[in-house]
Amino acid sequence: MSSGLIVPVNPGRLGVIIGKDGGNKRKLEEAFNVELSVDSEKAVVTVKPREGGTPYTVLKAKKALEAISLGFSVDDALLLADDAYDLEVIDLTEVSRNWEDLRRIKARIIGTEGRFKRTLEEQTGVRVVVGDKQVGLIGDYEQLRVAREALNRLIRGQTHQSVLKYLEREGFSLKKRRLELWEKWSA
Repeated sequence: MSSGLIVPVNPGRLGVIIGKDGGNKRKLEEAFNVELSVDSEKAVVTVKPREGGTPYTVLKAKKALEAISLGFSVDDALLLADDAYDLEVIDLTEVSRNWEDLRRIKARIIGTEGRFKRTLEEQTGVRVVVGDKQVGLIGDYEQLRVAREALNRLIRGQTHQSVLKYLEREGFSLKKRRLELWEKWSA
């Protein structure tokens, strides 16, 4: 492969990156103005800027590939083409003492039948993926701040009820801020 930014990806997610007849790969290339070369043997994707592309778009495409590798859909990863959105990854191995602790933390984040994860997404507007050892978040700065704090509270051992109250309070203020911005810019 020629020079470019080499991004290691989860071998099980290469098919998602490529998509049916290369459709997802084309979407990513167009959204980020880059050229993607997939090496399925080494499980890496080389990212090069197209004509008019910049190193910044290459780095944004790298984040999108990392998001897909973590478990996000291509549509969620395409949100990263917008400068307002970012990817944040929380490494659960840094906060867990052993494998059983890691399992318990992941179970708390997901909640019964996925209820806590769904509530976190609804209250903050972030997209959440819980991987084997990491939690991925895609959202804007304020959304990520609230979601990160909620997850940190949950990881530290606070009850779901107290974290949900925090989310309700902060989710209301996020919606209020969005409404104020909307009114400001539409007037």
